Amino acid sequence: MIRADLHIHTTYSYDSSITPKALVETLVAHNSVKVAAVTDHDSVEGLSITLKLAAAYPDILIIPGVEISTSEGDTLILGTTELPPKPWTVESIIDFARERGCVSIAAHPYREYGMGDLARNYKFDAVEVLNGASSPLANRRAHELAKLMGVPGVAGTDSHQPAELCNVYTEIQASLDVDDVLKAIKKGLVATYPKLGYSSF
Repeated sequence: MIRADLHIHTTYSYDSSITPKALVETLVAHNSVKVAAVTDHDSVEGLSITLKLAAAYPDILIIPGVEISTSEGDTLILGTTELPPKPWTVESIIDFARERGCVSIAAHPYREYGMGDLARNYKFDAVEVLNGASSPLANRRAHELAKLMGVPGVAGTDSHQPAELCNVYTEIQASLDVDDVLKAIKKGLVATYPKLGYSSF
C-alpha cells in the first residue's frame, strides 16, 4: 500500500515555484506520502532532474507524467517521459496513453480548464475526483462523474507552491514500482484522502 500525490507542478511549469529538489525533500520528510507524479504543463523537461534526485532515496517514487492542454480541457497522463505528438486532442492523448501502457485522467473536470461533462465522451482510465485546488462542489461533481463513467477516482494536490504538496493523496494498493502503480489505478485499487465530504478542499 502506498500513498501518492498524483498531480504536481514543478518550476518547469510556468506558474509553479516548486523546485524538483523541494519536491523530493518533501517526500523524504513526509511521514506517509512517498510517491508523487510530476505533471508539468505541456512539458516533460523537469522529469530527468527530478528522477535523478529521487534515485538517492529507495523509499520514494516519482511517477513521470504530464498535464496536456487541449481546447476541450486538461488531461493528465501518468507513466510517460515524452509528449504525445501534436496536434493535441483529447482522443489522440488517450490513444497515446493506451498504446504505451500509461494512465489517462480527466483533470479537475469542473474547474477552469476542466472538460466537465464532455469527459463522458472519452475512454479515460480515471477521473481526478479530489483536486486540492478545486472547490468542494467541484470535487463532489467530479466524484459523481467518475461513478457515471464507471472509472476509478484519484486525488492530487495540483500543487504550484511547496506548502500545497501532499495535502490530499491517493492510497493505492501497489508497490513502489511505476508499472505496478499504473496497473493498480486502472484496476481501481485506489482510495482518495481526505475522504470527500470531510475535507476543507
